[in-house]
Amino acid sequence: MPFADELVNDHTARSLTRAVHTAMPGAELASLRAAGQRLGPLALRERADLLRDALLADVPGDYAELARVVRAARDGAPAFGGWLIWPVTSAIATKAVTEDTEDAFDDAMALLADLTGRLTSEFALRVLLRHDVDRGLGIIAGWTVSPDADVRRLASEGTRPYLPWSLRVPALIARPGATVPVLDALYADASEYVRRSVANHLNDLSRDHADLVVATARRWLDDPAPTTGRLVRHGLRTLVKRGHADALELLGFAPATLEVDGPVLDHARVAFGGNIRFTATIRNAGTEEARLAIDYVIHHNRANGSQSARTFKLTTRTLAPGETMRVSREHSFRPITTRRYHPGPHAVALQINGVASARAGFELQAP
Repeated sequence: MPFADELVNDHTARSLTRAVHTAMPGAELASLRAAGQRLGPLALRERADLLRDALLADVPGDYAELARVVRAARDGAPAFGGWLIWPVTSAIATKAVTEDTEDAFDDAMALLADLTGRLTSEFALRVLLRHDVDRGLGIIAGWTVSPDADVRRLASEGTRPYLPWSLRVPALIARPGATVPVLDALYADASEYVRRSVANHLNDLSRDHADLVVATARRWLDDPAPTTGRLVRHGLRTLVKRGHADALELLGFAPATLEVDGPVLDHARVAFGGNIRFTATIRNAGTEEARLAIDYVIHHNRANGSQSARTFKLTTRTLAPGETMRVSREHSFRPITTRRYHPGPHAVALQINGVASARAGFELQAP
């Protein structure tokens, strides 16, 4: 399986060149033909931008000419899809913004919606939203009732505050309520593909606007579809990891009277690349049934000697009054690309319905 950066590659460049050639059979397309040889050291978005710029260089003229070429390639090329769509839609959005007319903007939005089923237009949509967020959101509102699930998903995914691999849209971060009508229209969508995007969008919003997210989720649960509970649980996952009391209570995890013994570690020192195992017992010391969201937190040593916490899902459980349960988990410190480990003091703690237990410390040894 290719690394993410390799998804846009020399084959993508050649396919895009062939597709454009069907619409411009007499053109030299020198920039596109050369672009494939320049992708090597670039990250994924940089590769898409390089092919976008090559396409813009090889298709002279105004926005209408580029849109004509793209539509002709769409209709005439046998394989106009996959990762070549990213630079194509980016070129469309860039050209429309440069032209700066309402006609170009609206046509670019329509063309992005048309092409999104061939890969996704979510990255290019950000360019148009940065240019005119209000006009863009007005058009996107219409997408929420499209018969095409790919277009409905584009309405949610393309407006996410923290969409991975994408440009930020400052207006969406500054005005979080602006996208809630999109989510309101789609949270009960028939497509799991669309609902998953809604949950991820809600989770993005929770990074900065927890109260808005909880209020929105509460409204949905007051008028739920059969799938709403699952969507809300996924959309509130970051707030649950943070121990946000209102989010936990909304999901049924109220404060409880507990006795926690642990976590107890199997070793005081862990070899770099090794594992630490812990166990704990939890007793419901209250007089009522307790529904528990049980996570664990690893407090990692930083290079400067401070610690940073990362929360991991453990289990959910309902305990009757007086009932005791035992939990255990093995946590790995094998090297991964998304985290750098620093030797020194670490700790593990439980987090139950947002409340942290005592920490159990251990030493991660140097490689």
